[in-house]
Amino acid sequence: MIFNPEYECMERDKMRELQSRRLVETVKTCYEKSPFYRKKMDEIGVKPEDIKSIDDIHKLPFTTKIDLRDEYPFGLQVVPQSEVVRIHASSGTTGKPVVATYTKHDLDVWSEGVARVMSAGGVTKDDIVQVSYGYGLFTGGLGAHDGALKIGATQLPTSSGNTKKQIMLMKDFGTTALCCTPSYAMHIAEAIESSHTLSLDDMKLKVGFFGAEPWSNGMRKTIEKRLRLKAIDIYGLTEISGPGVGGECECQDGIHIWEDFFYPEIINPETLQPVPEGEFGELVFTTLCKEAMPILRYRTRDLTRIRYEKCKCGRTAARIDRIFGRSDDMLIIRGVNVFPSQIETCLTEFPAFQPYYFITVDRINHEDSFEIKVELRPEFYVTPPEKQLVYVNPLYKRIVSVTGIKPSIKVVPPMTLERSEGKAKHVLDMRKYDD
Repeated sequence: MIFNPEYECMERDKMRELQSRRLVETVKTCYEKSPFYRKKMDEIGVKPEDIKSIDDIHKLPFTTKIDLRDEYPFGLQVVPQSEVVRIHASSGTTGKPVVATYTKHDLDVWSEGVARVMSAGGVTKDDIVQVSYGYGLFTGGLGAHDGALKIGATQLPTSSGNTKKQIMLMKDFGTTALCCTPSYAMHIAEAIESSHTLSLDDMKLKVGFFGAEPWSNGMRKTIEKRLRLKAIDIYGLTEISGPGVGGECECQDGIHIWEDFFYPEIINPETLQPVPEGEFGELVFTTLCKEAMPILRYRTRDLTRIRYEKCKCGRTAARIDRIFGRSDDMLIIRGVNVFPSQIETCLTEFPAFQPYYFITVDRINHEDSFEIKVELRPEFYVTPPEKQLVYVNPLYKRIVSVTGIKPSIKVVPPMTLERSEGKAKHVLDMRKYDD
């Protein structure tokens, strides 16, 4: 189902006209009302009148997460506080949180973006949407909640955690759509499988909207099999709006970006220059109609590519490939670029392994070490370790073929690796503390 055909299926030339008008207005607002952006533009000699269409976007300065933290809390806000109706923020685990403020119009735009994704996944007013993202400053919970409300579906605001109760309510209330991180979806599936009183036969799940962390297509297939639903990738970030910047349609062939609201670019993360259409690079966003905190050319650090051909679903909205990693999550091990998502992809190719892993990188005797802890499914777990080699050796060869380097693989007992109710943590790089 297409929620808003006028914009989701808009012809490319008309979309660019719309984007151009909105960009010109956004740049004018940023320059006149934001000291931060006025200074940035003055430093590179760019004035609002230099931006005549979307083709001029490359003239504008980039914005980074460091910028947002330096301007904490409201340095990028361009409207009076009396017009702000909500504040969200990132976790701030590595410093000051990234703050986002919203006018009523901003919330309307945000909820429409989520509603478009949910509609594409088949959600209607007859569905019960269980929101198991965390509520609070994190954008996931209220973002998914408001999107379901926009459609007219019933919202079940369970937030994250208390998994046993989540599953009870899922069964008793007849949840049809689930919203959470892919890691938590796997945790829910495990809890159902290990229950002596519950079964998926008792559930009415048909679709899930999973995001907030990179996840592989292999993980998608695993979730779909273990929860018996269609797993839809929903994409977003606090800095731009929240979940619903884009999402997959029923074809599951790329993430549609709602480019009437958010203009996407792909740049080379090293040269910062645009890459040719269809090539991979870092995703950059400019908000086109955000009132409280408009953002110019935000470097997401997410790695993907953009495709503009019309989708089989009928939508013309640009699509990005699934995020395969982040430029700031990339590990350089023995001179080779390694992304954690590559390990997840390898694991999901082997039925004996759970899609859980933990990577530890260290430097021993001036040489990088690369250890991966993995779990065998309970029915495959055997001891002593020598008996596990029949499963470990094929995985080892596959990881070497994908990454180009040799890891040390350590099998740990089932249910040993941490399960996450939010964003999963997969890496410990000890070299950061190496003298």
